[in-house]
Order: sequence, then structure tokens, then C-alpha cells
Amino acid sequence: MAAPDFQDWLAIANLKARYCRLLDTKDWTRFAGLFTEDLVIDATGSGGPRLEGRAAAIASVRASIDTAKTVHQVHTPEIELEGDDARAIWAMQDRLIWPDGRTLTGYGHYHERYVRADGDWRISESRLTRLSIEMQPPREAG
Repeated sequence: MAAPDFQDWLAIANLKARYCRLLDTKDWTRFAGLFTEDLVIDATGSGGPRLEGRAAAIASVRASIDTAKTVHQVHTPEIELEGDDARAIWAMQDRLIWPDGRTLTGYGHYHERYVRADGDWRISESRLTRLSIEMQPPREAG
């Protein structure tokens, strides 16, 4: 792999690492900065919504997990670079625990598109597919 490709590959891997960290630490301002304005997040294959536009997508993600303890991990990236455009598939695992005792553990893949603008890579599309979901309902009141 040529040196410029490796630098871009590493920049995209670091971008996705920041995605996980900022999402789990609920740093919503910096998290929003990882995406393009015309972001599309598609979780319909996993029972979730399709969200268009960065502001709407971040607001929806925040509303769904702001009170949850979360851990997102990504592994084994397959990154393809083509100029200022890139695509990647990441194996993923997430664990979410809400205050009411509801939990979710998921396994699957992120399928993503990245765009470089002004020298920085941003996520422009993200599609989540889950292979397995383990869920626990909320605790019963009482």
C-alpha cells in the first residue's frame, strides 16, 4: 500500500475510534463534528430508523441513548480508498444499559462511506446491520 493510502486508512480508522469514544462518553458536540451535514444513518435493517441530515441524526441518537451506559466496539475494518471518497465495513459489538434495567447487546456490521473535505475525513453514510441482538426488558416496578 502506498504511503498516502496508509495515512488515509489510518485517519479513517482513527475517525471510527473517535466515533465509539465520543458516543460512549456522550460528547455530543464533538460527536456531531465527525459527520457531514448531509449525513444518512440507516438502521432499518436492524429495526431502527433511517435518519437524514446531521442535526436530525444526532438528535435522534442522543434521545435514544443519552441516559444509557453504552459501550461500542468496532473491529477488523475493510477500508477501500478512492481519492477523497472511502468505504468501510466494520465488525461491531455494542452494549447498552438503561436506568430502568433494559439492556441490549448487539453484534453486526457498520457499512460506511467517508468523504474528505478540507483535508479531514467525515462519515457521510452509515448503515447498521445486526446479526444478533440480545435484549432484556425493563425491570418490573415494585
